[in-house]
Amino acid sequence: MKTLVVGLGNPILGDDGVGWKVAEKVKKQLPPETSVDVDCLSLGGISLMEHLIGYDRAILVDAFALDEPLGSILVLKLSDLPNYSAFHTTNAHDTSLQNAIKFGRALGAPLPDDVTVVGIATKHVYDFSEELSPPVEEAVPQASRIVLDLLKQTQKS
Repeated sequence: MKTLVVGLGNPILGDDGVGWKVAEKVKKQLPPETSVDVDCLSLGGISLMEHLIGYDRAILVDAFALDEPLGSILVLKLSDLPNYSAFHTTNAHDTSLQNAIKFGRALGAPLPDDVTVVGIATKHVYDFSEELSPPVEEAVPQASRIVLDLLKQTQKS
């Protein structure tokens, strides 16, 4: 099964870079012969959908604005997220990733049926910094383990 892991966010906006940090950690822990691609992107909507073309499965990792303690981790299917979505799966000049996937499928693009989102609770996503806040930094190893566990589940199915 061809799988893509995408760390979303902006690595110079503090906690918004958490998706990149998790993706980079996951990439270092994958065996060299893996069929998993790992990428870090600052995209949403249609642009993000275009990166999913040709994959059977996608795991997106992003900072989420949650009413949970900083660093809390939430794992959901993309279809379970509200269509207005959170942070990088949409933007003001684009559409939601859910709508972009529907559009892509209508045009015949081979897109994954299985899209999982790993969200890390953050608050400081507009502060210029390459550092994560301590609670979000502490969540990186656990979020990486979650992604690696999701990848193992994919290989078994």
